[in-house]
This record gives sequence, structure tokens and C-alpha cells, in this order.
Amino acid sequence: MEKINVYEKLGTFNDFWSPKIIGEMNESYVKLVKLKGEFVWHLHENEDEMFMVIKGKMVIKLRTEDIVLNQGELFIIPRGVEHMPVAEDEVHVMLIEPKTTLNTGNIKNERTVENLEII
Repeated sequence: MEKINVYEKLGTFNDFWSPKIIGEMNESYVKLVKLKGEFVWHLHENEDEMFMVIKGKMVIKLRTEDIVLNQGELFIIPRGVEHMPVAEDEVHVMLIEPKTTLNTGNIKNERTVENLEII
């Protein structure tokens, strides 16, 4: 057991769209990621996904609507729902998701991170 300072962990990396593991609980990872720009449309067939904005503002585009998330807000995307995260400016996000969750879901491309770094 150890205390984790989210802000210190965020200071250890600068790359975008590459989640880092900061902890685990049950069968889930707690991750931090920095976002900037548009991601890809994707879905997670077997996993729900939680985005919590630590710093900044982002949009989660759904096929039916856009969800604006400000600092301190979170949104849970149910499994099977297609979505695309967008961050006009740099945004810091905490993710809580099952260990099986691939960042690009059902899509594999240059942004897919299969081997997550633990920080």
C-alpha cells in the first residue's frame, strides 16, 4: 500500500495518448494519460471505461451527442458504445478500466498501446 500523488505522476511524462498505470484494484487499472487533439472512433466490446478530467477540458464524442467534461468531472462510457475523445488543448485524465482494456478498443493502429508503462 502506498499513497500516490497524481500531480507528481503526471509530471513524469509528456507524451499524449499513451496511458500510464499508477495503480490497480480488483481487476482494473488506474491510469493517467495526457490528451491533445483527436483520438480515433472506437469501442470496447467487453469493458466499461471511466474518464475523469484532472486538468483542462475535453469532449467525448458519441454518435448521438457530444459530452463536454471540465476539470473535476467524470463520465463512464458503457461497453459497446462507440466514442472518440477530443482535447483542443492539453488535458490530463484519470482512467479506471478493466486490465483487459486496450486504449484503441476494437481498432489497432499507431496509437494502440499494448504494453502499458507503470509509473
